[in-house]
Amino acid sequence: MKKINKLLLAGLFFVLATGSFAASKKSIVCTTFPQYDWIQNILGNKAGSFELTLLLNNGTDLHSYQPSVRDIAKISTSDLFVYVGGESDEWVENVLTSAKNKKMLVVNMLEVLGDRVYEEELVEGMQGEEEEEDEEEEGPEYDEHVWLSLKNAKIITEYLSDQIQKLDSKNAVVYKNNTAAYVKQLTALDEDYTKTVAAGNRNVLLFADRFPFRYLTVDYGLKYYAAFVGCSAESEASFETITFLSKKLDELKLPVVITLEKSDKKIAKTIISSSSAKNQKILQMDSIQSVTQKEIKAGKNYLLIMKNNLEVLKEALR
Repeated sequence: MKKINKLLLAGLFFVLATGSFAASKKSIVCTTFPQYDWIQNILGNKAGSFELTLLLNNGTDLHSYQPSVRDIAKISTSDLFVYVGGESDEWVENVLTSAKNKKMLVVNMLEVLGDRVYEEELVEGMQGEEEEEDEEEEGPEYDEHVWLSLKNAKIITEYLSDQIQKLDSKNAVVYKNNTAAYVKQLTALDEDYTKTVAAGNRNVLLFADRFPFRYLTVDYGLKYYAAFVGCSAESEASFETITFLSKKLDELKLPVVITLEKSDKKIAKTIISSSSAKNQKILQMDSIQSVTQKEIKAGKNYLLIMKNNLEVLKEALR
């Protein structure tokens, strides 16, 4: 907390030093890539009228991110600030309290979704964190990975569109049309997921990794086993966890072990080598938590990532 307070003070000095000129463009600041990409689709060819900033644009994970002085200054003067709203964003409250722009529109994605937000779940065989008992005393910990539900994506996109229309009412019709076109694509992909699950020969996934896909599994009625919860900082699986997951591979005759993007696959390989068949494929699903600016420039986007995740799902459910 002391570190964040120092950043806040430094950020405010930075704002005072640089904020004397009026910005000609409306400023939108997003913490994570999904929000940023949804807003790009809402803005369409009007994107040039806005200054759109993605804070986590260098591959930093949401759970380990701390705002820089420049990040705080960006947020403080923004016209629209969008963040997830979970435990990883505890720093946001202090930044907003000290923000220079008191008319800023603020979107907390967990608040927008209301009762569609779920608590983190510890399923059978999953390795809990050491701090788990203390966390329970503090209250429930909510699963922050709400963007991994296409249904949630539609809700938040429409809400963001409403906020952008408030910022630029002259072009409200453009944003409404762009939003309707994008939501149509999200709906079509949502239907593809439903068809894929219905056509599958099984309905269980096994993750040799953290598990941020709870919203996706709830949407389509899938079951899962995993090494760690979605927000876990653990990287080494215990003998008990490895044994349990390898036995599940055998028991359910699963053809695929899934890892997350940028995984070293060590846990997956150990689980497979501990199974009877020892021939399962290792496939990767993208949790869209650590997208880099280089990947964005190369064409990476939310819909493309979710389509790629669907291809993995098809193979895992065969």
